[in-house]
Amino acid sequence: MDTHSIQPQIAQQVSAVREFNRFYTARLGLLRRKHLDGEFALTEARILYEVSANPKLTASSLQETLELDAGYLSRLLAGLIKRKLLRRVASKTDAREKPLMLTATGEKAVARLNQQSSAQIQQLLAKLNATDRTALLTSLATIRNLLEDRPKPVRVVRLDEVNDDALALLREYYEAVHVVQRDSPGSVQKLIDAPASGLWLAYLGDEAVGCVALRKLKSIPRASECKRLYVKPSARGNRIADLLLDAQEAYAGSQGVEWIYLDSYDDLKAAIAIYEKRGYERCARYNDNPQATLFMRKYLGA
Repeated sequence: MDTHSIQPQIAQQVSAVREFNRFYTARLGLLRRKHLDGEFALTEARILYEVSANPKLTASSLQETLELDAGYLSRLLAGLIKRKLLRRVASKTDAREKPLMLTATGEKAVARLNQQSSAQIQQLLAKLNATDRTALLTSLATIRNLLEDRPKPVRVVRLDEVNDDALALLREYYEAVHVVQRDSPGSVQKLIDAPASGLWLAYLGDEAVGCVALRKLKSIPRASECKRLYVKPSARGNRIADLLLDAQEAYAGSQGVEWIYLDSYDDLKAAIAIYEKRGYERCARYNDNPQATLFMRKYLGA
């Protein structure tokens, strides 16, 4: 592809999107001081709509949905509460959160907003014939599908041979948890080739973002050891650790492993919480790792 033609092409595309933004914001009246020439600014009206559509919505969830600055949202909510349109209620599950509800006055205001908004859109659609309305709705769905944030697929693979992705993740893991006993590329390959052992990588899209290893324990019959569980900070929140452990445990079970052991140390509270949630229990020391302060195991069954 000719790199000299890329920048002008992108510039033209940006200009086209900006031009459309100017068109539809004016056509829908979004530039007016008050939404639908009523009593609310556009953002205030949207907040009331979201709370109406999702009763007991929390402020944090609202912030995530509307992608608003926390301080700005807090001031808007305070104003709507002061005007007796919203109220906060106690949460039954989390004392730190106070979900939002519409008051009776707020419900009447939302009913008016919905009626006014529907009338406005009905006027726009009335100018189009049935074929054009269908084309418009299809185009809107296409735009939303293209611009919506879609999660990247997570893929977990068991390696047949050590690669650069594995070595890079292991180096990052060593630095993150200050590992003293580190693996060489040769020892990693031996681990991959050994029975009841292996190394798994997780990919988020095309990026390698996590790893976990399994090593056969010579000192305990029908047992292997979970090692090197790591997920890059930028990829956390996608259940990658669970997906890695799922793959590891499924393979271990297929190899006749009944117990998976692991060692850790007390500061790694997030990792320990994951292990406990997955059924690992504390056990006696089973190795001579000088850094380990905590030992766990999980029964997979015969």
